[in-house]
Amino acid sequence: MWDRLFPSKKIVLSNGSVVYQKRSKTPLVLIGLAIAMYYSAIVTNFDMVQLVQRINEFFTIVFQMLQPNLGYISGIWPELMSTLKMSLFGSVLGAVVALPLAILASVNIMKQRVIVSIVKTFLSIVRTMPTLVTALIATYIFQLPQTAGTVAIFLFTTSYVGKLMYEAIENVDMGSFEAMEAMGMSKISAFRTAVFPQILPNYLSTSLYSFEGNVRYAAILGYVGAGGIGRLINETIGWRDYSSLGMIIIMLVVTVYLIESTSEYFRRKLV
Repeated sequence: MWDRLFPSKKIVLSNGSVVYQKRSKTPLVLIGLAIAMYYSAIVTNFDMVQLVQRINEFFTIVFQMLQPNLGYISGIWPELMSTLKMSLFGSVLGAVVALPLAILASVNIMKQRVIVSIVKTFLSIVRTMPTLVTALIATYIFQLPQTAGTVAIFLFTTSYVGKLMYEAIENVDMGSFEAMEAMGMSKISAFRTAVFPQILPNYLSTSLYSFEGNVRYAAILGYVGAGGIGRLINETIGWRDYSSLGMIIIMLVVTVYLIESTSEYFRRKLV
């Protein structure tokens, strides 16, 4: 049955011999994907009829958001500034802490494999934990919205930048580092002189990119009580005030665009 539906392709070589091309597994993959999507729709109670009937509500909300409430700008600024402060402080502090952790996690710098394994495991665990969950836990611990948001951003930045940096350190040219150690220099001095200049552009570029993402992440931390502009987004959605929500999104998009443009300019200078 399968051979009839998807026969092997026969190829005749120049010497007259016949070979058969390996049968493609694409049909099997597509069938498996279709079955998985079918059962996923059942498990999640997906209703196509409901989607078609209610899709007009989506466009109604979008139309209201496209008529932004300009008078709401004065209420947005304080929370927007709070979001930027959380993102900036958490990103800078996280990037600073990530560097020594990256050194401890680099197998070509640290010869104590136990320390390397512990630090890499720590970075992996923190990185896999969702930022919203971290912010929620921090909210219960510190009882201060901005502090909780900053802690969540700090932990994510530390794990993200730390992982990329120890991978960069493990791929640098170690010749000069080993030569300086052989001359009697300490490991820290040899690293600062021979390795750090090689990873500095990558380190700064990664830190800037992390800051860009953290501004977007911080915008939704208000949903778990971490403060910032996310709190306003949550409130306006709850009040069905979609025109004010549109104004918030416009200001957030403009802010993120300006930050990304500035960051991209500096990253190009670092290359």
